[in-house]
Amino acid sequence: MKSEDLIWSEALDNLNTPRDFIRFGSTRFMRAGLFFGHGFPDALSECRYLVAFSLQLAVNQADHWLDAKLTKFECEQVLDLLKLRCESRQPAAYLTGEAWLAGFRFRVDPRTIVPRSLIGELLEDEALTPWMDISTTQRIADICTGGASLAILLALLAPDAEVDAVDLSSDALEVAELNVADYHMQSRVHLLHGDLMSPLNGKYDLIVSNPPYVDAKAMAHLPDEYRNEPRMSLESGKDGLDHSRALIAGAKDHLNEDGILMVEIGHQRALLELSYPDLPFTWLESRDGGTYVFVLRQQDL
Repeated sequence: MKSEDLIWSEALDNLNTPRDFIRFGSTRFMRAGLFFGHGFPDALSECRYLVAFSLQLAVNQADHWLDAKLTKFECEQVLDLLKLRCESRQPAAYLTGEAWLAGFRFRVDPRTIVPRSLIGELLEDEALTPWMDISTTQRIADICTGGASLAILLALLAPDAEVDAVDLSSDALEVAELNVADYHMQSRVHLLHGDLMSPLNGKYDLIVSNPPYVDAKAMAHLPDEYRNEPRMSLESGKDGLDHSRALIAGAKDHLNEDGILMVEIGHQRALLELSYPDLPFTWLESRDGGTYVFVLRQQDL
C-alpha cells in the first residue's frame, strides 16, 4: 500500500484542474476520517470551498473554471491547503481565516469558535416575525457573542438598534472587534467583556444567545475539529445546560415587557423541557426540520 506522502507527491504530478483537485481532495478527506460540522455538510462541499479559496475564486463562480488548467504554483498552493486540512484536523475556517453565516463573511481564528449558529439561518428566514418586527427594535443583546457574527447580523436587520455583544473571552472579543470594524458597526455594536448577562445595563427588546451547550460526556468524545476550538465556547457543565439555565434565570430582569429571549441549545430540548415543565417554550424549526432554538417571552419567564 502506498504511503500518504507518496500519494500526495504523485498528486502534484498528475492533477491539473480544479475538478481534479476537488475529486482527489474529497477522497483524501474521507480516507483521513475528517469531521464536517463547521459550515460544510460533507467532504465534497468543503473541498470545493478550499480549492476555490486557494485559487481566490468565489465559490459560487468556481464551476466556471472546473476544467481550467492550473499552473504548477497554483497546484502546489491547492495541494498544500488540502494536505494541511487532513494533517492538522483544524476546521477549514481556521485555515482560511473566514467563515460565512447567513450570506455574510466574518473573520475567524482559533481565538474564537467558528460561527455556525442556526440562529443566523432563522433570522434570515424571519422566524421572529410572529413576535416582533425586528427591523424596528431599539435595543438588542447578544450573549456569548464569540466573533460577533450574530451581533452584526442583528445590527444589519435592525438599522436603528443598539446591540450589546457580550463574551467572557477577551481573545474572542479581539476577533469580534475586527469583524465589527469590517462592517463599520463601531457606533452601534458595543463589545462588553463579562459573564453572560452581568455586563448588561437596562432593558432590551431582544436577547439572543448561542451559548456553550455540550455536556461532559460528549466533550470527552468530540472529534478533533471541535477540540481545536476554545473549550470554553463548547462546554456547559455535566448536562450541557448550565449556561442556558443561567440565561433563563436572568433574562426577565433585562427584557422589556414585550421582550423576547432566543437561545440555541443543540440537542438538549427534551432535557430542558423536563427541567422547566411550566415554561411555555416555542421551538423554531430550522431548514433541516430540527428544533434546536427556543423562544420565550418576558411575561413567560
